[in-house]
Amino acid sequence: MNTVYLLLGSNQQQPIQQLQRAQKLVAKKIGAVQRMSAVYKTAAWGNTHQPDFLNQVLVATTALSALQTIEVILLLEKEMGRIRTKKNAPRIIDIDILFFNKDIIDTKKLQVPHPRLHVRNFVLVPLNQLSPNFKHPALHKTIHQLLKTCPDSLTVNKI
Repeated sequence: MNTVYLLLGSNQQQPIQQLQRAQKLVAKKIGAVQRMSAVYKTAAWGNTHQPDFLNQVLVATTALSALQTIEVILLLEKEMGRIRTKKNAPRIIDIDILFFNKDIIDTKKLQVPHPRLHVRNFVLVPLNQLSPNFKHPALHKTIHQLLKTCPDSLTVNKI
Protein backbone atom coordinates (compact mmCIF):
# COMPACT_ATOMS: atom_id res chain seq x y z
CA MET A 1 0.00 0.00 0.00
CA ASN A 2 1.06 3.56 -0.74
CA THR A 3 0.62 6.61 1.45
CA VAL A 4 -0.55 9.75 -0.30
CA TYR A 5 -0.85 13.25 1.15
CA LEU A 6 -3.54 15.29 -0.60
CA LEU A 7 -4.43 18.96 -0.34
CA LEU A 8 -8.10 19.81 -0.86
CA GLY A 9 -9.12 23.37 -1.64
CA SER A 10 -12.37 25.16 -2.50
CA ASN A 11 -13.71 28.72 -2.65
CA GLN A 12 -16.95 28.23 -4.62
CA GLN A 13 -20.44 26.83 -4.02
CA GLN A 14 -20.37 26.18 -0.27
CA PRO A 15 -16.69 25.27 0.11
CA ILE A 16 -17.08 23.28 3.35
CA GLN A 17 -19.58 20.96 1.64
CA GLN A 18 -17.26 20.64 -1.36
CA LEU A 19 -14.41 19.54 0.93
CA GLN A 20 -16.67 16.99 2.62
CA ARG A 21 -17.80 15.63 -0.73
CA ALA A 22 -14.19 15.39 -1.91
CA GLN A 23 -13.24 13.49 1.28
CA LYS A 24 -15.92 10.89 0.54
CA LEU A 25 -14.89 10.56 -3.11
CA VAL A 26 -11.23 10.16 -2.16
CA ALA A 27 -12.15 7.41 0.31
CA LYS A 28 -14.32 5.68 -2.29
CA LYS A 29 -12.09 5.97 -5.37
CA ILE A 30 -8.50 6.40 -4.13
CA GLY A 31 -8.26 4.71 -0.75
CA ALA A 32 -8.97 4.82 2.96
CA VAL A 33 -8.49 8.23 4.56
CA GLN A 34 -6.28 7.62 7.59
CA ARG A 35 -6.04 11.16 8.92
CA MET A 36 -7.29 14.62 8.06
CA SER A 37 -6.31 18.07 9.24
CA ALA A 38 -8.67 20.72 10.43
CA VAL A 39 -10.10 23.01 7.76
CA TYR A 40 -8.23 26.28 7.31
CA LYS A 41 -9.28 29.55 5.71
CA THR A 42 -6.80 31.62 3.70
CA ALA A 43 -6.99 34.55 1.32
CA ALA A 44 -6.62 33.51 -2.30
CA TRP A 45 -3.02 33.07 -3.45
CA GLY A 46 -1.86 34.45 -6.78
CA ASN A 47 -5.16 35.80 -8.16
CA THR A 48 -6.30 37.69 -5.05
CA HIS A 49 -9.58 39.14 -6.41
CA GLN A 50 -11.75 36.19 -5.40
CA PRO A 51 -13.26 34.65 -2.24
CA ASP A 52 -11.04 33.14 0.46
CA PHE A 53 -10.17 29.46 0.14
CA LEU A 54 -10.84 26.64 2.55
CA ASN A 55 -8.08 24.02 2.59
CA GLN A 56 -7.53 20.68 4.25
CA VAL A 57 -4.87 17.96 4.07
CA LEU A 58 -5.82 14.28 3.92
CA VAL A 59 -3.54 11.29 4.37
CA ALA A 60 -4.84 8.21 2.57
CA THR A 61 -3.57 4.74 1.78
CA THR A 62 -3.99 3.49 -1.76
CA ALA A 63 -3.18 0.52 -3.94
CA LEU A 64 -2.96 2.91 -6.89
CA SER A 65 0.31 4.18 -8.32
CA ALA A 66 1.06 7.89 -8.27
CA LEU A 67 0.11 8.27 -11.94
CA GLN A 68 -3.12 6.31 -11.43
CA THR A 69 -3.88 8.52 -8.41
CA ILE A 70 -3.53 11.76 -10.38
CA GLU A 71 -5.75 10.36 -13.14
CA VAL A 72 -8.44 9.52 -10.57
CA ILE A 73 -8.06 12.98 -9.00
CA LEU A 74 -8.64 14.69 -12.34
CA LEU A 75 -11.79 12.59 -12.84
CA LEU A 76 -13.02 13.42 -9.29
CA GLU A 77 -12.50 17.13 -9.87
CA LYS A 78 -14.43 16.92 -13.14
CA GLU A 79 -17.21 14.87 -11.48
CA MET A 80 -17.51 17.59 -8.82
CA GLY A 81 -17.92 20.26 -11.49
CA ARG A 82 -14.47 21.75 -11.78
CA ILE A 83 -13.89 23.52 -15.06
CA ARG A 84 -10.27 24.49 -15.67
CA THR A 85 -9.98 28.04 -16.96
CA LYS A 86 -7.00 30.24 -16.07
CA LYS A 87 -4.30 29.65 -13.46
CA ASN A 88 -5.32 30.44 -9.86
CA ALA A 89 -8.98 30.92 -10.83
CA PRO A 90 -11.82 30.40 -8.32
CA ARG A 91 -12.80 26.73 -8.16
CA ILE A 92 -15.29 24.31 -6.72
CA ILE A 93 -12.55 21.85 -5.85
CA ASP A 94 -8.82 21.48 -6.26
CA ILE A 95 -7.03 18.30 -5.20
CA ASP A 96 -3.24 18.22 -5.25
CA ILE A 97 -0.85 15.39 -4.46
CA LEU A 98 1.64 16.79 -1.95
CA PHE A 99 3.59 13.59 -1.25
CA PHE A 100 3.36 10.02 -2.50
CA ASN A 101 5.26 7.83 -0.05
CA LYS A 102 8.69 9.47 -0.08
CA ASP A 103 8.89 9.28 -3.86
CA ILE A 104 10.34 11.97 -6.09
CA ILE A 105 8.46 12.07 -9.40
CA ASP A 106 9.17 14.56 -12.15
CA THR A 107 7.16 13.90 -15.29
CA LYS A 108 5.10 16.04 -17.61
CA LYS A 109 1.90 14.77 -15.92
CA LEU A 110 3.01 14.82 -12.30
CA GLN A 111 5.54 16.41 -9.99
CA VAL A 112 5.83 14.98 -6.48
CA PRO A 113 6.55 16.36 -3.95
CA HIS A 114 4.33 19.22 -5.02
CA PRO A 115 6.82 21.76 -6.40
CA ARG A 116 5.45 24.78 -4.50
CA LEU A 117 4.32 23.29 -1.20
CA HIS A 118 7.30 24.72 0.70
CA VAL A 119 6.41 28.33 -0.23
CA ARG A 120 2.72 28.23 0.71
CA ASN A 121 1.44 28.60 4.26
CA PHE A 122 -1.99 27.27 3.30
CA VAL A 123 -0.29 23.94 2.51
CA LEU A 124 2.28 23.86 5.29
CA VAL A 125 -0.02 24.80 8.20
CA PRO A 126 -2.44 21.85 7.82
CA LEU A 127 0.44 19.57 6.82
CA ASN A 128 2.29 20.60 9.98
CA GLN A 129 -0.79 19.79 12.05
CA LEU A 130 -0.69 16.19 10.77
CA SER A 131 2.99 15.45 10.19
CA PRO A 132 5.39 18.08 11.56
CA ASN A 133 8.31 15.64 11.51
CA PHE A 134 7.73 14.29 8.00
CA LYS A 135 10.90 14.99 6.02
CA HIS A 136 10.49 16.44 2.53
CA PRO A 137 12.28 13.87 0.35
CA ALA A 138 13.88 16.45 -1.95
CA LEU A 139 14.53 19.38 0.41
CA HIS A 140 15.56 17.16 3.38
CA LYS A 141 13.78 19.38 5.90
CA THR A 142 10.83 18.56 8.11
CA ILE A 143 7.44 20.12 7.49
CA HIS A 144 7.89 22.08 10.72
CA GLN A 145 11.25 23.44 9.51
CA LEU A 146 9.74 24.39 6.14
CA LEU A 147 6.87 26.20 7.86
CA LYS A 148 9.26 28.21 10.04
CA THR A 149 11.18 29.43 6.98
CA CYS A 150 8.25 29.82 4.59
CA PRO A 151 8.36 33.18 2.75
CA ASP A 152 4.54 33.31 2.39
CA SER A 153 2.95 36.09 4.47
CA LEU A 154 -0.70 35.00 4.07
CA THR A 155 -2.49 34.24 7.32
CA VAL A 156 -3.97 30.76 7.67
CA ASN A 157 -6.85 30.50 10.18
CA LYS A 158 -8.31 27.28 11.53
CA ILE A 159 -12.10 27.25 11.27
